[in-house]
Amino acid sequence: MNKKIISALTTTLIVGAASTTFAAANPFSDVPAGHWAYDAVTQLAADGVIEGYGDNTYLGNRNITRYEMAQMVAKAMARGGNVSGADKAALDKLQQEFAEELNNLGVRVSNLEKYADKVKWTGKIEYTYTSERTDPDKTNNKSKENSDGFIFRFEPEAEVNKHWSLHARIDAEADMSKDTGSSFELVRGWAEGDYGKLNLKVGKMEFFTNENGLIWDTEFSGVQVSFGSKLTGTLMAGRLADDKVGGGSFGEFDNDADPSNMQGINLQYDTEKGLYGGAGWYRLEDDDFKTDSYSKNGSEDKANIWSVNAGYKFTEKVGLWGSYAKNTKADYEDYGWQAQADYGNYGDNPEKGDWGVWAGYRRYGTNVSFAATTDDVLLGTKGWFVGAAFAPMKNIGLVARYFNGEYITNGGDAEKLFGRVEFFF
Repeated sequence: MNKKIISALTTTLIVGAASTTFAAANPFSDVPAGHWAYDAVTQLAADGVIEGYGDNTYLGNRNITRYEMAQMVAKAMARGGNVSGADKAALDKLQQEFAEELNNLGVRVSNLEKYADKVKWTGKIEYTYTSERTDPDKTNNKSKENSDGFIFRFEPEAEVNKHWSLHARIDAEADMSKDTGSSFELVRGWAEGDYGKLNLKVGKMEFFTNENGLIWDTEFSGVQVSFGSKLTGTLMAGRLADDKVGGGSFGEFDNDADPSNMQGINLQYDTEKGLYGGAGWYRLEDDDFKTDSYSKNGSEDKANIWSVNAGYKFTEKVGLWGSYAKNTKADYEDYGWQAQADYGNYGDNPEKGDWGVWAGYRRYGTNVSFAATTDDVLLGTKGWFVGAAFAPMKNIGLVARYFNGEYITNGGDAEKLFGRVEFFF
């Protein structure tokens, strides 16, 4: 919500005057003729300088209060450029008499604008349906799992000073098929310092790096430093929650509840049109890696992942990109890659009529795609996918995705259907 909107709403609520111009003969029926300001009120109302409520009264049969008079005068003062002569003299007289009330009113209005401007609320609600048909062990006994739920997401942003701001993401989830819900959960919360080409983040923040969801689409707690503009370098260090480390080739890791230590570095070159690309490196340490599905001897407790990505923007609507990642410490499902072609202009907060279509191929090895984007693919699988999105109205989107492939280790079938309706605010 921008400053102009907040100012308009605040003025409307506090001044509360309609647009009806009143006649000169006793325009405000409950202001008695003997009132000290009657002549000034009558004159300014007749000339359209002061406006009252739509029923020519002030909330029923009662005398006007000093505060209500100050409200009228404040609105008349806002028209200062259109007031002259006798009207200006009358308005000046009223301003002097109601100086204290006007001062209090001005302080309240300015404070409302000040604090409203400091906090910006955005978010969305997502209704999502997924259907997974899988046969991981290739037993010709395909299982089917459906889910139907929604997420209500709030993403407030608060200004601290010229350089620093506070950010958060709060989610509430519900399973519509079972009519169950959950309380709000603080998913992310961080402080951010912006110094032009230098950006600092401290707290629990988004972890979505330049591989475009191949490895990470989650959050981590720690510190991140970025510097540059078109060519950007990013350093990060912190901890990942234990359930964000991945699942291994044949099931979940031990999950001992201890977080994983993580360090990473990204280097990325971006451009509005043409060729772009970059590279990344991440190091993790966690005892949960010590499984037979991660390394041959089952004693490895580290992950070293390097990645590359590249793409080409033909126009604002047409693009082609891909990414590759390899975990040098794992012996099974230790690499992953994806390639995608995009056509269209659909994105967050879409305008009416925005649309997009895409298609490509993904390979998500579980010992490298630890917390990847899984809207249209399953961990530990490889295969083709297609998708489409359309905005029938502003800030409302319809998204559909379909994946068909197989499990990397055993070759079993994997299929996924994904549908979503999203409302942005």
